[in-house]
Amino acid sequence: MAGGPCQNPKARANPRFDTARRRSKLGAVLVEYKNVRQEPGCGPRRWFEGGGFELVVWYRADGPVEGFQILHRHRHRGRERALTWRDGAGFSHGRVDNGMGSPLKNLTPILLPNGGIPWEEVLREFDESSGSLEPALRALVRRRLEARG
Repeated sequence: MAGGPCQNPKARANPRFDTARRRSKLGAVLVEYKNVRQEPGCGPRRWFEGGGFELVVWYRADGPVEGFQILHRHRHRGRERALTWRDGAGFSHGRVDNGMGSPLKNLTPILLPNGGIPWEEVLREFDESSGSLEPALRALVRRRLEARG
């Protein structure tokens, strides 16, 4: 998704965390995409998807998470939204415009300003699908969502 910090060729992974084994014990889970396109010279990017909910995580080149983006559908409005958090900047919320409604058929998704953030809905969806994430990553995202900043 557009709007993320810089990316890098090597994605982080925790080989001791067995996502496949945990997945069998859980319902809807986030599954990590492999071979996510990275940007040379930047920290790694990871991308997870599950049940209509997506999480993209950006890391600094020296290791720590520098931001994440949650793609979700607003239950009442049905359109996809992007909730983006960046270290030092906090949250922004945008409606994803995929260009399909335009006669020009842009097809490159862009983020448009969006109003209020459905915090409880996003937190509930995250809790329902994030059991397969490494505990440290899950805790970081959840802390930021709870603090709303």
